[in-house]
This record gives sequence, structure tokens and C-alpha cells, in this order.
Amino acid sequence: MTGSIEQATSRTHGNTHVLHFLVRFPRPMEAVWPAFSTPEGLGAWCTPAEVLQPHLGGAVTLRDFGSGQVTAWDVERVAEYTLEGGGRIRFHLERDGEEGSALRFTHEFRGDRESEARWRARFELLIDSLEAEDSA
Repeated sequence: MTGSIEQATSRTHGNTHVLHFLVRFPRPMEAVWPAFSTPEGLGAWCTPAEVLQPHLGGAVTLRDFGSGQVTAWDVERVAEYTLEGGGRIRFHLERDGEEGSALRFTHEFRGDRESEARWRARFELLIDSLEAEDSA
């Protein structure tokens, strides 16, 4: 079984855009969590994390999004980064059946730098990298 991008929605309110994705993985939450909560994990599929203090209020700098702080942190469940110029990026993991997990992703931002297509490509890369780990 492979991962899948089940749903993507995009809303715009004035100059504020909100992207939502539901991504399913055939792996338990603890196996997927590092992809959102560690510099190595984020760098493998999203963008290099130049700074990441993994706790509420910690500093974070994501190369493609800017610097800011960790605004939500619940180990193996929620990582949220609020970045100056990059908006709010939230990864919310939950159990999905016996062995799987589901990511409820939100990116709220201003301007038009990001897009649904760009995030879909990132999530496809994440799914591929997780599947490569399984076959290694």
C-alpha cells in the first residue's frame, strides 16, 4: 500500500490564502512524525530547516518560508510554525486505521508565492521518500 493525497482545498479571503491537504500514509504516526518535526525530516521533502527548536515557543527558520517560532507542539501529533513572510504552517497527524496515519495539513499565507500544486509536489516527494525508507 502506498501513501496518497486524498484531498486538497484552497480558499482565499482578500490577500490571505488557506491551503488544506489530507495525506494518508501506510505507516504509524511515530514513523511519519520526524518528517515534520526534525531538520533532517523537513529537509528531505519540504525545505531545509536552518533552525528548529522542537518545543512550543522555540525558534524556527525554514529556508523557503522565513524565520519565526513554533506556535503549537504536541509530540507525534502537531507541529505548527508561524513564520514572518511565510505564514502559518500546521502539520496535524492522527491515527488512520490499525497501521496508518493521516496528515491534516494547513498553510495560511499572504501573497501568491505558494500554491496547491507546489505543496502537492512536496507531498508526493514525501510519500516517495517514506516508501524508499520502507524498501531500504
